Amino acid sequence: MTVTAIFLIVLIIAMSLGMPIAFALILTGITLMWHLDFFDSQLLAQNLLAGFDSFPLLAVPFFILAGELMNAGGLSRRIIDLARACFGHIPGGLGYVAIAAALLLASMSGSAIADTAALATLLIPMMREQKYPDSYSAGLIASGGIIAPIIPPSMPFVIYGVTTNTSVSKLFLSGVFPGLMMGMMLIVVWWNLAKKHALAAAAKASWAERGTALWKSIFALMMPVIILGGMKLGVFTPTEAAVVAAVYAAFVSVFIYRELTVRGLYRVLIIAARTTAVVMFLCGAATVTAYMITLADLPSQLAQVFSGAMSEPILFMALMMAFLLFVGTAMDLTPTILIFAPVCAPLAIKANIDPIYFGFMFIYVGCIGLITPPVGTVQNVVAGVAKLRMETVIKGTNPFLAVYLVLLIAFTIFPALILRPLKWLT
Repeated sequence: MTVTAIFLIVLIIAMSLGMPIAFALILTGITLMWHLDFFDSQLLAQNLLAGFDSFPLLAVPFFILAGELMNAGGLSRRIIDLARACFGHIPGGLGYVAIAAALLLASMSGSAIADTAALATLLIPMMREQKYPDSYSAGLIASGGIIAPIIPPSMPFVIYGVTTNTSVSKLFLSGVFPGLMMGMMLIVVWWNLAKKHALAAAAKASWAERGTALWKSIFALMMPVIILGGMKLGVFTPTEAAVVAAVYAAFVSVFIYRELTVRGLYRVLIIAARTTAVVMFLCGAATVTAYMITLADLPSQLAQVFSGAMSEPILFMALMMAFLLFVGTAMDLTPTILIFAPVCAPLAIKANIDPIYFGFMFIYVGCIGLITPPVGTVQNVVAGVAKLRMETVIKGTNPFLAVYLVLLIAFTIFPALILRPLKWLT
């Protein structure tokens, strides 16, 4: 039995039995060790620790903390209030509010789940009051939530960069224009839905009310300016930017907006610590498997599978994206990165694919998987917050999912859509 077959069979069986993905990865690594007659418990422990003993990965807990602080400290709510004051009077205006807020929140937290939860909690009740269809409201918020890992700062880009030794800064910049394109596509679809269903509009905010909303949100709006400006000017690295984001969010929440008490801060720290523990343990477990994948020369075996397409970059990318899209329907984004990025990235380099472009495409396809059944992690978040059946959310997501797939095809055929704006930014 080949190493590839052992890797896939053990991993799939372990996950299908309900084993947590981190333990499934460790079990897969141990199985490969036994198969290669290379079992060493000390080496296993060393690789497990090495997986989260990484300076760039320090960005992960701080971005998680920043996202939790934004939601608990009122930054997210003020961003949504500003968008509502500007766009709420347009027919179907709360949908445009959701898109604008998703883009703004994406430039702060980089977490699809945190942004989606904030948007759903605040906007779903308002949409219901104005008689919006539950399905399309939930579908729009889920689809807007997955812009968060694309627009910098992005936690998945950090994990991908560390896992594949790719520049995190360039990965960040690669997502700026595509993230805005995703927002524009959502606007087009929502405009058609609002016209078709004659969705209501809220009362138009006066210029004084807009000015008040802007003033109240000014400290929240400064957060992406500080983070992105600091990285662009070379003041701090992406890892340091995560620390700055967390400290800034805490300062604004406690001392300026004064919505976060000591007890609330403690609760936020506990939530962030638990989420961080899960993510970092996944990173350590994936390092064990990645080490054995490298030792078994699994990338070379997969290269033989894709050998017919290696000389045709577009065909190779199409096949790779189809494969990753299939994986994304059954697996969350972080495990997908940790398991498949170390295998797929070397193949892309052999096929003469730009590593930054491939890294962006990898994350983009993984984000689509977050709103694709049967797992649909972000869809589950919206369904839970809005107390809707999963079938309702899936139905409402389909129109937005369709345009994301159109973008995927465009990005695959025309890599310049990613690479040319990247050159402008760098």
